[in-house]
Amino acid sequence: MPVDTKRIRGPEESQSPLLFLSPDKAPKASIRQGVRGNGDVRPVFARCGLISQAKGSAYLEAGNTKIICSVYGPRETERKDETDMKTGRLVCDFRLAPFSCLKRGAWIQGSEERDLSQTLLESLQPGVCLHRYPRSQIEVNVMVLENDGSILAHAVTCASMALADGGIEMYDVVLGCALRQNGNTCLVDPSYSEECGSWQEGYGENQGCVTVALLPNLNQVSGLNADGEMREDILADAVRTCMDGCHRLYPAVQQTLTRAVKKKAPPPEK
Repeated sequence: MPVDTKRIRGPEESQSPLLFLSPDKAPKASIRQGVRGNGDVRPVFARCGLISQAKGSAYLEAGNTKIICSVYGPRETERKDETDMKTGRLVCDFRLAPFSCLKRGAWIQGSEERDLSQTLLESLQPGVCLHRYPRSQIEVNVMVLENDGSILAHAVTCASMALADGGIEMYDVVLGCALRQNGNTCLVDPSYSEECGSWQEGYGENQGCVTVALLPNLNQVSGLNADGEMREDILADAVRTCMDGCHRLYPAVQQTLTRAVKKKAPPPEK
């Protein structure tokens, strides 16, 4: 999928006044109207190397979701009790800017951001060659500038690009994709309104959200986060759909990293 700066807004979904629904009153399957189909990801705009003070950095837009990430290190670990460790340590800090959501938040990290930081760490760690950085730590800082859905999935992709831009050795880049399951219909890369529809309408049978982190070249899942209630076969199909979405995102990430490497490379000798 080529890198595109075009913006596509997801349609607003109607919100039911019911907060809790029984399985027999679960909402009907959602079908997107307009250009983007149920299985389509949003066009992605990405750039690397925007923060000069950081070892590596990346900026990513997917629709109206905007995320920036910076990477620092490897540097000596701050915890003296871990100075004899044989592998490095990855530290992730996930923040939502106060102006990123409809309701203004605080600069102090809340419980949701701490959970997102831990999930981001668990998704990125399998892709980083930490054994090459003994007694060192690598810091990954993610800031969501605008939240229009699927922030965890796009934060994984953005952080992975920042690590690659910083020259951190990796087994593979890590890509993320999210999905909202609504009955027998799934919406890939949901917007904020589509994503929030699940808990606003109430979780019924096969209702929920799934986020997958994937190492595309190895075809290995490094992270899986699921909310809601889904049968085993529906969840398995949702994971496979997210994996396919990651593979469709891979060419855009490749193109962005290639452009960043060419920009950093010294000019050829004449």
